[in-house]
Amino acid sequence: MRLERDKSVLLMVDFQAGLLPVIDGGDEAIAEAHWLYGVAEALEVPVWLTEQMPEKLGGTAAALLADRTAPTIWQKQHFAVTEDAAFREALRATGRQQVVLCGTEAHICVLQTALGLLADGYAVYWLSEATASRRAGEAALARERACALGAQAVSADMVAYEWLHRCDTTSFGDVHRQFLKPRAAKAVRFF
Repeated sequence: MRLERDKSVLLMVDFQAGLLPVIDGGDEAIAEAHWLYGVAEALEVPVWLTEQMPEKLGGTAAALLADRTAPTIWQKQHFAVTEDAAFREALRATGRQQVVLCGTEAHICVLQTALGLLADGYAVYWLSEATASRRAGEAALARERACALGAQAVSADMVAYEWLHRCDTTSFGDVHRQFLKPRAAKAVRFF
């Protein structure tokens, strides 16, 4: 099933300042999430963030929020934000059935959130390069488990182009100039 921007929510789990220094690949995960956050904003896809005990782990990392509008933030005590009845009701009220999911730690809060979303009937898209843990092996195992249970592994580019769907629209031109073209210019070419 193709991702559609009017059916999607971008959910970023626990990219918190106090946690990120111990995350393997944390800077790369933040960079990918920040990039897709910008694309989501440009295409009017809701962006939701969670924070696990921010009084102890700090708030969302400033690098993720830089140059972006204020997202909806859900503070939580459970590892899975889906345990929060208000979150579940708010997500249901959007009418959107596709959740692009990323964050830290992949094998704890992201995985448990994915399991809750899948149990509630949502299509879950695991944003692979923006999901990390303290140990890379834990992140890989979490992705494997989530995908074995019905999630789909995706990249930020896959999500962006599926949301855009076609190249002859104003939104494609705007997103291409602001996000896609600069990203392509940074890519290393081996041909």
